[in-house]
Amino acid sequence: MTIISNCTAAALKDAAASLIAGNLVAFPTETVYGLGADASNQQAVARIYEVKGRPTDHPLIVHISSINKLDKWAKDIPEYAVKLARNFWPGPMTLILPRTDLAKDFITGSQDNVGIRVPSHTVALALLQEFESQGGIGVAAPSANRFGKVSPTCADDVKAELYDYLNSKDLILDGGLSFIGVESTIINCINTMPSILRPGAITATMINNLLGIQIEVFAKNDSDQIRVPGLLESHYSPKARVFLSGTPAIGDGFIALSKFPTPPGVIRLTSPATNEEYARTLYQGLRLADSKKLSKVFVIEPAGNDIAVAVCDRLQKAAEFIVNI
Repeated sequence: MTIISNCTAAALKDAAASLIAGNLVAFPTETVYGLGADASNQQAVARIYEVKGRPTDHPLIVHISSINKLDKWAKDIPEYAVKLARNFWPGPMTLILPRTDLAKDFITGSQDNVGIRVPSHTVALALLQEFESQGGIGVAAPSANRFGKVSPTCADDVKAELYDYLNSKDLILDGGLSFIGVESTIINCINTMPSILRPGAITATMINNLLGIQIEVFAKNDSDQIRVPGLLESHYSPKARVFLSGTPAIGDGFIALSKFPTPPGVIRLTSPATNEEYARTLYQGLRLADSKKLSKVFVIEPAGNDIAVAVCDRLQKAAEFIVNI
């Protein structure tokens, strides 16, 4: 495994060639770091599942360089999905659509739909463009962490998480800190009306304003019928136990907006001033708790209908770990 800190055109050309050769490349996106493989290479994709310890029926998101590549992977695309793509791609949004024959069972978890995304991070886009210029079609990339754990938002996090699982031919591209910090919004576009399966930086309000509808969030029927990343009850979990209520004791960790003072003797893990900063620093704070070997982290959730919805979703799933130990 090699970390590439200077992502020059030559380095990205080599990284794309490594993907073509069947190796894994971890790369930055605006949301979190992804662990990429050639989405048409079954053996390479199998290594993603092996490295992450991910159940093989849990689908992957395919990353492409532009909306112009969408019809290679998806068919019967509704007009509202095209409108979403035109307005929010490149960006932190994944669309779930009926799959074409290109999207094999080893990508979709044997479902008849596929998740597609165009990331906005300059390194990710440049890598995808170079990969496609070398004959690639799409890069399958879940978050670059062990399954169910905290997603990485910098290259050092990827190394710390996956060092023991990657081999000498795999690469990590260092593109700095992810500037959103939580995973993409996942939108179900299978039905006549869209619905949000996983909240993210593209919010229900933004979608409603664009489409002139009232989009449903966490549609029960959808989550029963469609498997997508991040919907398990326990997910995004650090080793420390996360509590969404209660009073921290001396030596416990604490995450909250900066307007909330740190209780005496409690270890402040992050102190964001805004909901956007909360999202950007959340996973760094949870990882810091583990590096400090804390056993408990107490959290005051942010409020609002913006990215706070996504932050609360991730925190609630992290806190479910308490029930499932």
